Amino acid sequence: MTHEIKIPEVSDGVLEGTVVDIAVTVGDRVEEDQTLLELETDKAVIAIPSPFAGKITAIKVAQGDSVPIGTVIMLIEASEDSSAEPAAAASTTEAKPEPDKAPEPARTAVTEAEPEPPAKVAPQARAAKALPEVDLTPVRRGDRVAPAAPSVRRLARDLGVDIYQVQGTGPGGRISQTDVRNFVRDTMQRITGGGPVPVVHGEFPGLHAQRPLPDFSRWGEVSREPLSRVRELTADAMGYAWSTIPMVTQYDHARVTEIEKFRKEYNQQAISESRLTMTAILVKICSAALREFPRFNSSLDLASKELILKQYVHIGVAVDTPGGLLVPVLRDADDKGVERLAVELNAIAEKTRERKISPADMEGGTFTISNLGGVGGTAFTPIVYAPQVAILGVSTAEMQPVWNGRKFAPELVLPLSLTYDHRVIDGADGARFLRWICKALENPLQLVMKG
Repeated sequence: MTHEIKIPEVSDGVLEGTVVDIAVTVGDRVEEDQTLLELETDKAVIAIPSPFAGKITAIKVAQGDSVPIGTVIMLIEASEDSSAEPAAAASTTEAKPEPDKAPEPARTAVTEAEPEPPAKVAPQARAAKALPEVDLTPVRRGDRVAPAAPSVRRLARDLGVDIYQVQGTGPGGRISQTDVRNFVRDTMQRITGGGPVPVVHGEFPGLHAQRPLPDFSRWGEVSREPLSRVRELTADAMGYAWSTIPMVTQYDHARVTEIEKFRKEYNQQAISESRLTMTAILVKICSAALREFPRFNSSLDLASKELILKQYVHIGVAVDTPGGLLVPVLRDADDKGVERLAVELNAIAEKTRERKISPADMEGGTFTISNLGGVGGTAFTPIVYAPQVAILGVSTAEMQPVWNGRKFAPELVLPLSLTYDHRVIDGADGARFLRWICKALENPLQLVMKG
């Protein structure tokens, strides 16, 4: 007997997910509870097991597809002893004595096994089967896709919302009813506040405008590759930040000869888990600087015309992974010593590179450090990660001749760049903050001078 395998309810609040891996192919025989595919939601990667033992006869989804809960993902020809409804299996066997028998008796047998009258159950079964097919065929406008279920599109039509202007927050950019309602709320707030309602025609709906691209194949061979989920989120966050935050970047440099000497001496006797990096030192210094300059540890609430000053210090650290840039967060960094921060940083960085990081580990950051010193470069302008108001960029330290008042002496110089939201932070404050960090690197005793 053939059964439909659907995406079950995997967790409270999870309405859909993205297929990241399919573990079987058509024709494979599987056991009950054997993993069929892995589904990435906004909370975790979840293995979807087979509810029956049997043979896979059809696969309805592909890797990378965004699918809602209840979607038919596969068809399985279940073994007789693994059928969830023995009565239905027996009836099917009686109704199909010959392999080439017409399918009509099989449908009759299945409906006889159901407790509901056939006339009532059959339309429901057909409707349940048809709904995921519609969900998996997103509405298009030219080359742009609005990944939304029919119920979401219906809500958008009822509210007079252009679905292409709504930014989806679900896996693969999937648009939910909450996204539509939030779009209406935000639009009404702009209207009430007297601001214009933006007209957006973007590749990433609701945020980024992009002109139509030319046909590049006119000038030579091209290929296309889909954006990873991490790259989609990065493009969305960076585009939003760049288009909404007036940023200023200031540069400075710190002499780190002595602190680098200490770091290397410490690592000669440290175990691998606690090896000290310049990033760990900067996490501690920046956490102290944020206490000294609390406006850098804030968020701007324009709707309420308020500045939200946070009484906690959670430092995000950008980590380069094969799938893209991720930013795990070290919590309460101001209350921890450098050694403990080094241990936590090494552990969370490794966890991030192995894609074992959870969404909760990347939430709540109040300030971010992006260290490209291991890659190279003399300076760069990092983009503020909204709703934060500042980010520190770190480049490669180099030996340079530095005037010490009597002569030029060789010093290891570390270039730093601070980008900040100019609506919250003035240039003078930005310069003071960055200079404070430089002085703390040059003379770490500054960190403990004030309690």
